[in-house]
Amino acid sequence: MSTKRRPLVMGNWKLNGSKAFTTELLTALKAELADNPACDVAVATPALYLAQATDLVAGSQIKTGAQNVDVHVSGAYTGETSIEQLKDCGATYVIIGHSERRQYHHESDAYIAEKFAVIKNAGLVPVLCIGETEEENANGQTFDVVSRQIDAVINAHGIAAFNGAVIAYEPVWAIGTGKTATPEQAQNVHQFIRNHLAKFDAAVAEQTILQYGGSVNDANAEALFGQPDIDGALVGGASLKAGAFAAIIKAAAKVKA
Repeated sequence: MSTKRRPLVMGNWKLNGSKAFTTELLTALKAELADNPACDVAVATPALYLAQATDLVAGSQIKTGAQNVDVHVSGAYTGETSIEQLKDCGATYVIIGHSERRQYHHESDAYIAEKFAVIKNAGLVPVLCIGETEEENANGQTFDVVSRQIDAVINAHGIAAFNGAVIAYEPVWAIGTGKTATPEQAQNVHQFIRNHLAKFDAAVAEQTILQYGGSVNDANAEALFGQPDIDGALVGGASLKAGAFAAIIKAAAKVKA
């Protein structure tokens, strides 16, 4: 690699946690990471616990993030959370396009691209989730799906929008199922993603952090991080256990050193 990309390991807590859990987990995680491994680290808590989490990790290498954002900054949008509110609570990263949002909330590529711009305009880091279903994978449509999901952002905002952004490739068939792509399968898609970005701008492609997500755990992390285009991980269930999450972080720091 001509550019040294610092790995990013991010935990997505999804609909889990409480005030007590947040304190317990982040206190334990800070202790686990006391040796400050060379890896960017973040946790995306439920929005209710974002401010608490930000206070708890102050002074550590851990940053906080959100799992979603509305496209509106303020106004009569009952139940929504704006980018300014997330920023006010200390968020650095915002996950968008997760397959669960696409499936359960019917979020389109174009709508996700709107969210991407809102996050960038606020000076925060979008983590754009992309990935194919099991049926799409079986039909050989993986590259078509991920390029379409990326192109929605490029067509709306230009390739430069990916400067300082993160793309998380998460095959839908591997999320929460215990299944995971082999390191070689994951690398194949990550390489395609970077090459696809490079068609528009090689420099942007080279610096973009590409995470893998989909049943990442402390047992398979090191092999995944050994691939040249996998720069980190978006971690689900394993991020709810301080020891397992810390092991993934340390694996990234070790392999990418």
